[in-house]
Amino acid sequence: MDAIDERDRAGAGVPRRAFLGVALGGVVGAVAATTGCSRVDLTGEPNGGSLLSRLRDRGSVRIGFANEAPYSYLDKNAKLTGEAAAVAKVVFGRLGVPKIDPVPADFGALIAGLRAGLFDVVGAGMSITPSRCKAVLFTDPEFNASEAFLVPRGNPAGLMTMEDVARTNVRLGVLLGAVELDVALKSGVPESRIVRFADQPSAFDGIAGGRVDAVSLTSISLRWGLKQRPHLNLEVTPPYRPVIDGQEFIAAAGAFAVRPDQSKFVAAFNTQLHGLRDSGELLALQSPFGFTESDVPAPELTAEKVCQG
Repeated sequence: MDAIDERDRAGAGVPRRAFLGVALGGVVGAVAATTGCSRVDLTGEPNGGSLLSRLRDRGSVRIGFANEAPYSYLDKNAKLTGEAAAVAKVVFGRLGVPKIDPVPADFGALIAGLRAGLFDVVGAGMSITPSRCKAVLFTDPEFNASEAFLVPRGNPAGLMTMEDVARTNVRLGVLLGAVELDVALKSGVPESRIVRFADQPSAFDGIAGGRVDAVSLTSISLRWGLKQRPHLNLEVTPPYRPVIDGQEFIAAAGAFAVRPDQSKFVAAFNTQLHGLRDSGELLALQSPFGFTESDVPAPELTAEKVCQG
């Protein structure tokens, strides 16, 4: 991974996200409209698929990403960096695929782009959810992040968990397509008090400008975002794990995704990922992007388990 200092990271992904995301999002939409994503044959390759063989023959992999720091984004030299990018470079290198071709897309268009064949793999720190598991096949998690809130300094509403949001009159900001919306609704936060933002910078602008009273995201994303904008009179609350109906809700177990017919690829990817996790290399790759030991997934946390809900 190309090293970049904190000043380079500070604005990485922000100006490019809107332009590149919208541009490729339009392409994905056009493909979806003409081919009909729901009609794409998602089980076209028997016996677990041949994606890995094709990637090895080609010598490269097309990775769809959302240009969102600190997961996968373009640095000032238009080179792919971030947590998921760092993990991908090592894993694919060990799988015999030396080159990564980044393909930017709006986060909400990543699954459609994968299904339409615009890229081979989604590598954007995408959270595994039961609904997404119906459309794509996930690797085991590369991280399991806690949730938190971005709030005015001093946390005047005393927010610590989503239940606190539900019992107050707080207006909550979430990102379009992000899992935090599900957490909020399942925790009893009324739809009328939820404001959706297109991306992290607009959510930060929203709370700074008074449109919302709090923003819900992973603690990783919020810490990273606030580090880039320390002048804002805001703070990040302590991390927490959502509890729904008395059970811990896995809200942010991030993973890579491929088409559902590529189980052989996922098995090979998981072997390398587990090796990185068990050796401590995984945390070493992730820590420059704000990840901590608590974000490393436990061995028993598999994609299959998270997909079951």
